[in-house]
Amino acid sequence: MKRILLLSGLLIILFTACKKQSFNDTRQATIDDLKIQAYIKANNIDSLTKDPSGLYYKIITQNPGAHPTDTNNVKIAVTGKLLNGTEFQTAATYTDTLSTFVKGIQIGVPLLGTTGAAPFARIRLIVPSALGYGSVEQDGTVTIPANSVLDFTVDLQGFY
Repeated sequence: MKRILLLSGLLIILFTACKKQSFNDTRQATIDDLKIQAYIKANNIDSLTKDPSGLYYKIITQNPGAHPTDTNNVKIAVTGKLLNGTEFQTAATYTDTLSTFVKGIQIGVPLLGTTGAAPFARIRLIVPSALGYGSVEQDGTVTIPANSVLDFTVDLQGFY
């Protein structure tokens, strides 16, 4: 009898925790979207498209070449800043598998084509926290607080 009560109690806690997490994720997505909309308005950013994932993007320069997939190695230059304007990444160039980057970059970069020659394809990504670093604070030269919405500009320089 004690085992049944213990098991029942554990199941109730498990289901409650799952519902609470889902509620928090939904609530954070709503908070992020409101922040993004206010940021767009305050900075007069126009012509953004909202992806079903919640990512906002604007293709600045498109290239007629092929498009990378998440299994490709990409060479990208990334500038990233917080919504308050603090830069945490300044035109750093990376070459790595696309799947190693934050989800917002994984979604945005394949929208670009590239021939591997300048002018490079460029995209602006306004990334909700769930597609960035989520609820985990990132320490570096600049601390990225938990649940931060991020503003990236990414140049796709090539892929293989």
